[in-house]
Amino acid sequence: MVLTQAFNGAGDSKTPTYINLFVFWMLQIPMAYLLVTYLKMGTTGVYVAINIAETVLAIISIIIFRKGRWKLVKV
Repeated sequence: MVLTQAFNGAGDSKTPTYINLFVFWMLQIPMAYLLVTYLKMGTTGVYVAINIAETVLAIISIIIFRKGRWKLVKV
C-alpha cells in the first residue's frame, strides 16, 4: 500500500490505478469467488484471496518502483 501511494505522491497516478485494477478486479475478486464457491472455503477463502492479492500487489509495486519510470512523470 505504501509503494502504490508513493507513486501518487510522485505525481504518477496512472501506475497505481493500473496495478489496482489488475490486482483487485482481475485477481482478488475472482479468486475470492472461486475459493468460496468451488473450494467451499467460506470466509477463509476471502481472507486467503486478500492475502494473496496484497502479496502480488507488493511484488508488482516493488518491480515497477525499481524500474524508476515514476521519476520521469511531469507534474
